[in-house]
Amino acid sequence: MDAAFTAEQDEIRRTLREILGKRCGPDDVKAAVRTAAGHDRELWRQLARQLGLPGIAIAEEYGGVGCTPADLALACEETGRALLPSPLLATAALCVPLITALGTAAQRSALLPPLAAGDLTAALAVPGPALATALALTGENAAGEWAGGGRAGGVQARPAPASGGNAAGGADGAAAGGWRLYGEVAQVLDGHSASLLLVAAHAGGFARSRTLLFLVREDAPGLVRSRQSVLDETRPQAKIQLRDTPAELLGGDGVSEEGGGDALRALAAAGRTASAVLAAEAVGAAGQALARTVEYVRQREQFGRAIGSFQAVKHRLADLYVQVQAARSAAYYAAWDPDQGGLALAQALEALRATAGEAIQLHGGIGFTWEHDAHLYFKRAAADDLLFGPVHRLRAHAATRAGLFAPATAPPPPPATAPAPATGVTPPPPSEKVAV
Repeated sequence: MDAAFTAEQDEIRRTLREILGKRCGPDDVKAAVRTAAGHDRELWRQLARQLGLPGIAIAEEYGGVGCTPADLALACEETGRALLPSPLLATAALCVPLITALGTAAQRSALLPPLAAGDLTAALAVPGPALATALALTGENAAGEWAGGGRAGGVQARPAPASGGNAAGGADGAAAGGWRLYGEVAQVLDGHSASLLLVAAHAGGFARSRTLLFLVREDAPGLVRSRQSVLDETRPQAKIQLRDTPAELLGGDGVSEEGGGDALRALAAAGRTASAVLAAEAVGAAGQALARTVEYVRQREQFGRAIGSFQAVKHRLADLYVQVQAARSAAYYAAWDPDQGGLALAQALEALRATAGEAIQLHGGIGFTWEHDAHLYFKRAAADDLLFGPVHRLRAHAATRAGLFAPATAPPPPPATAPAPATGVTPPPPSEKVAV
């Protein structure tokens, strides 16, 4: 594997860093997240026009740049440095791979070009607080229990009544009148502003329950969206309510009984790509938090000298530097081999959490004020750990997939008790007492 970056990749990183350096400072981030959209729409359009950022990993035949997910990960390292609030993660890393893998030719032709141009944004709605499980980051998603298991809760899908008034559909669950969804989904990334929702729902009732993905437009009847208060405002989340909402099955109504397995496999594949992107994004944030801290300790003086000259401070910063560089190496490797994304994400989240925490400590009293910029990085670290982790579960699942933990062997059965020698005396039953 050639790990050197190409001239095109270096140019994307340089241009993106230049644009974000001018338009995405800490004050700009705080102002953007408090808008109705949760991000700077004009900056999003600029990134789409100049760099084709939303379509980096979309094929050229659909209007994209035609690069690989590795290029998307490298770009997200720069967006992570600036803590850019944008629909990039939800649209390009989560929804585009699912539409590409499962969509019909007509669906791909209709959806991918506007997604690549940045005119259309998308969000993945997964029932319950189970995004990491649905993407197979912290456990297998094959059982589908994360979506409600077909019982009460989650989101349920049923064939809509045909023109005659009765629900019509073949053995594969296809409905002549389309589909209707009902249920509720919390913690949907960018769900309040996305033009298109990809909703994971159960179809087929309890006996034949399977998880499928459905397309829901922002203007669909019965769709209610409300933005939620969250720890990290740079990752806005929404609660989605579906009240007999019309939906289109991703993949068309020719999906077979085994179509639920296709959706789960596509979600797991999207999770591998997303983990590599998230790892690069976390590394970018950790690197910037460390750089800002180093700059501060060079300027802050105590006892007549810069605190960065103290040996204890140097040791702490050196440890952080090693941790961030190790996480960056893991993230770059995962960008070329997404199967390693789980371990890379665990290492990157751990590095970001440690760096953000030390940044607050080394900034002293000013760092503990809630309004300080250091808290933006700490909130990102804590929120990502809650959404896509925790770290120990990411590592445990990666180790299980790699076969590092062999199944425990059952202990050998105890030896049979040898019969007592014959003495001609019948022993009393256990319940009787023998008088002495």
